Amino acid sequence: MSCKEWEPVKKEDYKGVWVYIETDEGSIKEASIQMLSVGRNIAEKLGTYLAGVMIGHNIRHLANEPIYYGADKVILLDDSRFYPFYSRVHGQALVELARKYKPEVIFIAGTMRGREMAPYVANSLRTGITADCTAFDVENGDLIQIRPPFGALMLARIRTPNRRPQIATARPNVFEAPPRDEKRKGEIIEEKVFFEVPDPGIRLVESKRVKKEEIPLEKAEIIVSGGRGLGSADGFKMLEELARELGGVIAGSRKAVDAGWIPHEKQVGQTGISVKPKLYIAVGISGAAQHVFGIREAKRVVAINIDPGAPIFDNADYGVVGNYREIVPLLIEEIRKRKKEKEISP
Repeated sequence: MSCKEWEPVKKEDYKGVWVYIETDEGSIKEASIQMLSVGRNIAEKLGTYLAGVMIGHNIRHLANEPIYYGADKVILLDDSRFYPFYSRVHGQALVELARKYKPEVIFIAGTMRGREMAPYVANSLRTGITADCTAFDVENGDLIQIRPPFGALMLARIRTPNRRPQIATARPNVFEAPPRDEKRKGEIIEEKVFFEVPDPGIRLVESKRVKKEEIPLEKAEIIVSGGRGLGSADGFKMLEELARELGGVIAGSRKAVDAGWIPHEKQVGQTGISVKPKLYIAVGISGAAQHVFGIREAKRVVAINIDPGAPIFDNADYGVVGNYREIVPLLIEEIRKRKKEKEISP
């Protein structure tokens, strides 16, 4: 017995790997560029082409960028009706393009916009979707979507054997951006709106850009992060001082966020942000698998914890067992001392 909503598909009719290229304020989101490295790898394994799909207004000048980063072609839909971004409008555009070209795989970066739009696209195309993937592979012509289940104690290998396209997302910074090569050539397909653009159901009344003084977590080279072991929000004042001396930024674990000690946008981990700093200092963080997942790309991890059996030490390059209220002030003092010595040295 078949479901009328889910008509059978002929898998052999679907060819190509797509990456949805998110744009904003005249530039391409870094997370979309990172997904091109994934797309290139999977396209080669499937023996097919890689396309970047761009939907927006006044973005024609960006059309070559996905090609420079590894795409074979770009499908461009540039129209005033696609500004500003509305999930339903952009999502329907991607759906209609997918129905026309029939790609076998669609990758979407797990940004705020991507996470909102991707389920709409999957539901409209009556196919499956796997969110927050950490790796991909190909088996018997199917995309293997690998991600940690909640708890991150193992890896799930998910496939969509009977539906096309196969859709997956990955969070920013999970994958490295491919090298940019302006010598690469490719095809740019400029599409016209051939479908009825839906009413977004909402209207943007006003938009204000919030000025951020510090470097975003995902781009920070030095991060000082606190957890439940700090005992209270006051502990972050000490961490802020340490981060300031190091030229870094502060972050926190989910426990610290749940306690209201630090805002959610500062959360590192499986349900927060994945980071890749040169130095990550974990203070009072036990080292749950969900948190470790978010720092696996850090070059150096230093752990400070009063519990010698804390799991964070198994994932740290250097560990200090002790009370952070005694250790962190000593670190600050030593950093300041070395700065002064450097200033007066000939």
